[in-house]
Formats: sequence, C-alpha cells, structure tokens
Amino acid sequence: MQPMISRIAAFGLGALCLVAGAVRSGAAEPQVLRLGYFPNVTHAQGVIGAQGTREGAGWFEQRLGPEVTIQWFPFNAGPSAMEAIFAGSIDATYVGPNPALNAYIRSKGEEIRILAGSARGGAALVVPGDSTLTKAEDFRGKKVGTPQLANTQDIAARAWFRANGLKVTQTGGDVFVIPTPNPDQLGLFQAGRLDAVWTVEPWVSRLVLEGKGRVLIEEKDALTTILVASVKLLKQRPELAAALRAAHLELTAWIVAHPEEAQAKVCAALTAETRREISAPLIAAAWSRLHFTGDVEPAVLEKFMADARASGLLRNSLPVDRMFGKE
Repeated sequence: MQPMISRIAAFGLGALCLVAGAVRSGAAEPQVLRLGYFPNVTHAQGVIGAQGTREGAGWFEQRLGPEVTIQWFPFNAGPSAMEAIFAGSIDATYVGPNPALNAYIRSKGEEIRILAGSARGGAALVVPGDSTLTKAEDFRGKKVGTPQLANTQDIAARAWFRANGLKVTQTGGDVFVIPTPNPDQLGLFQAGRLDAVWTVEPWVSRLVLEGKGRVLIEEKDALTTILVASVKLLKQRPELAAALRAAHLELTAWIVAHPEEAQAKVCAALTAETRREISAPLIAAAWSRLHFTGDVEPAVLEKFMADARASGLLRNSLPVDRMFGKE
C-alpha cells in the first residue's frame, strides 16, 4: 500500500502554489504560523528552518510568502510540545511519534493530526565497549537508561525486553529500565551507573565516540520524528497547513539530496542555539544512522500503540486513521 503521506503530498504542493500565488497578487492577509521543534539532529528540518528564520532568509518563509510570519519555539521533550498544542500556543511541531499518539488518545482524537513524516532511524541500544552483554537474557538485573518515561525509545526498550521473555515494570522487574534525561546519560554510562542506554541520536554517537560504547541493537527503520499540527490549524487555515506540509516535504527532499550541506547547516545551527561547540564528526556519525523521509504508515503507529499498551504505559487506544485526516 502506498504510504498515506505520499498520497496527500500532491495536495500539499498544490496548496503551496495557491498560497504563493495569492501572496504575489496581494490577496493574502498577514498570518502568523507558530512552529515547534527540538534543537536536535533528528529534527533537522526544524533546526534548519528555525536558523533560517533567525538569519532572515528562512526556507519556510521563502515558500509560504512574505505575508506569513513564522515563529519558532524550541522544546526539550515531546509532552511539553503537545501541551503547547493543547494550549493553543503553537500551531504545529516536530515531535516523536509516541508523544503525538499519547496526545491524540488523550484528546480522544480531537486535537492532533499528522502532516508528514520527518526522520527514521537514529535510535539504538548502546552497551560499554568491553561489556559481555550480547543478548536480552544478559540484561537480567541490569540498569538500562532511556530518555523519558513513555517516550519513543523507552517504549521500544520495554517492548524488546518483553518480547525476549524479560518482565519489565515501572518499578523494576527482571531488568530495570530507568528514564534518564539525554544530557545525563553519558556521565552515568561512563561511571558505570547505567549498564546500557537505549536512546536516539546524537546521544547514540556521543555514547560511542565519547563513552567508548558499542551499538548492540540499531533501530534502522524506526520512526523517530514526525510533523504534526493542531486540528484548529487544519480547520481554520487549511491552505496554510497544506503549504507548510509541502514546504516541509520539499526541505526533506533537499536534505536527502544534499547531505553534506544539510549537515553543515544543522551543525552551525545547533552550535549557535545551544551555545556550545557541536563537532562536525559527531553530526556526521549521527547522520549515518538517520534517514529523512516524509512517509508515515498507519501500521507503524498501530505498533507503537500496541507496544505502549502492552508495557502498561497506555490505558486506551484509538484507530489511528483520524490522525491522518485533513481536519
């Protein structure tokens, strides 16, 4: 089956032309579009877009037209980005699939819609380089860090251990899965206070390059980042939502076609935003595990939902079809 996002991409590109044409004719009224993202390599489209806005030559501004003012809002975690959608503080955001699913279910399918995919891969289980851990059974009694309770990598870790016969609960079980903020993982890993970490880039590469770890399991095709919008944006400004989607898909295609230039832009943007030097080798290492794509398959989200429920971190479920609706 052809991915649903691919089937609606043509609509988005058409809407982009309509919006641009209206702006050139003077018919468009001034609008503000508020976008969220994480200052992270897995949110490359948002990082490039936000830096372009700050420099006065933004990718999205050039495609949505001068009548659209774009404001970018950085977030450190998916739940806070979803709360901003609920509060009406932002119109759309780059986010991981699990926080988006949680928000979709929490709002009974009334608040969140997927515009497009953004990135796949970049997630992995990292163990010390000299570790004897090679299979799931070896983790019995071990401590494994994940970025956040019920985030995408946390659910993946719990699902993998459970599928391999180990019991995992929020308070313990056969293996201790410990939600640990990404910035804290490296130090705890180096100190031996975490036996392994299941996380996402660029933290995977930091654990390997700086922590002398090795990748035991790599989620090469895992859905890492998606672009979602509020239902309010889709209902009240559908042409703008479609134009945003089209500009995002165009940027995604550009990133795929120009990896070195895209890496340089992301490296410079993250260095400027985080105010600490982000090395080009780190970005290159992270990039090698990522695949940027606008496609999202409903079956992938259904599996996320099933894994979250089986892990006891999601009580209810809903059909995911409405997440792909136009309003």
